[in-house]
Amino acid sequence: MLSVQNVSKKFKDHLALDNFSLEIPEGEIFALLGPNGAGKTTTINLLLGFIGPDSGTVQVNGLDPFKESGHARKFIGYIPENVNLYPQLTGLENISYFTQLTGSNYAQEKLKSYLMECGLQEAAIDKPISTYSKGMRQKVGIAIAYAKKAKILLMDEPASGLDPLASKELSQLIHRLAEKGTTILMASHDLFRVKETADRIGIINRGKLIQVLNAADVTPNDLEEIYLGTVI
Repeated sequence: MLSVQNVSKKFKDHLALDNFSLEIPEGEIFALLGPNGAGKTTTINLLLGFIGPDSGTVQVNGLDPFKESGHARKFIGYIPENVNLYPQLTGLENISYFTQLTGSNYAQEKLKSYLMECGLQEAAIDKPISTYSKGMRQKVGIAIAYAKKAKILLMDEPASGLDPLASKELSQLIHRLAEKGTTILMASHDLFRVKETADRIGIINRGKLIQVLNAADVTPNDLEEIYLGTVI
């Protein structure tokens, strides 16, 4: 579903990715774990087609996201650290607007059901986004991707700044989406949330994929020791 093969990407004198390879099959939650500047966001930008590789290949559902960006993005939902929504519009108005941009025309009740399925309280649906917490905005962003029927969800530091309850709710939502076949790549430096959420964890540092672990095979302490031993 997601394939990055032998990719290198340089920005001026900085080598952001160095012969980097990654394969993520359908329905898997893969966490890319690494410090700031390790290459996590560059990987996501390549998959979104915002930039192209200097060498190597990138495929999203069999498509080159840089050369076939319009087609590839139909399959992708993107949740950045801070979801960009219109603050003066309600949660319902935002999801209605963004789904119409994709050519969909849902009934209001169906859009409400998407928002509630993604964990937004019914009482908040008709309130302006400006009154929402960060966790609530994340839920609206995921509901938009869900309504878009995105097969792939790319998340860049999705739990950053969330309180423990909101972070846990986000993990539960990610699991529900994966159970329905969504392929999820989340970039993070939050060891605990990565361990609780992902099926596999890839440790990246200085543009290289250093190690890939099955999350079920390591304890949080194991992961911390492996991570620190790898990136320091």
